Amino acid sequence: MSQDSPIMSPSPFIVEWLRRLAVERSGGRALDVAMGRGRHSLAIARAGFRTFGVDRDFDSVRSAVTEAREQGIAIAAWCTDLVSFPLPQGRFDVIVVARYLQRDLFPSLVSALTPTGVLLYETFTTAQLKLGTRPTSAAHLLAPGELKESLAALDVLFYEEVSGPEAVARFAGRRAASRS
Repeated sequence: MSQDSPIMSPSPFIVEWLRRLAVERSGGRALDVAMGRGRHSLAIARAGFRTFGVDRDFDSVRSAVTEAREQGIAIAAWCTDLVSFPLPQGRFDVIVVARYLQRDLFPSLVSALTPTGVLLYETFTTAQLKLGTRPTSAAHLLAPGELKESLAALDVLFYEEVSGPEAVARFAGRRAASRS
């Protein structure tokens, strides 16, 4: 890991689901949304997926690509704002979103999945406010049950909300092949 760009460890929830999905989808396309410095992009690539990442911060994207290259890992990444440039439809076998909340992106995430594609999503809930740590803006915190309700177009494989050590909702859902 580069000394000037420490990367946090990937979410154990995401890593476990990537391991499970790699058995049936190895070599498939996977996308890390709001990739930051690439902690999940690297985990996705290590799990055997053709890895893509997107973030609106150029320096973060560049750092992620550099880190991957230094580790001998291939990732393709681009810098864009997904409000202006939506995700391609039906392209990804797995999409990962961690510690990021953009509510108007939910429909695009679903439509970017291939038939039977899986979305892995983990982010903070309003219970985080009780912990006194960031984030503290309602715009960045899910209401109880909101993630599951917002992704009702997917078949739920796993869902939980926990209140410690961080307050997060975790969701794994599959696009049903018969849904568009």
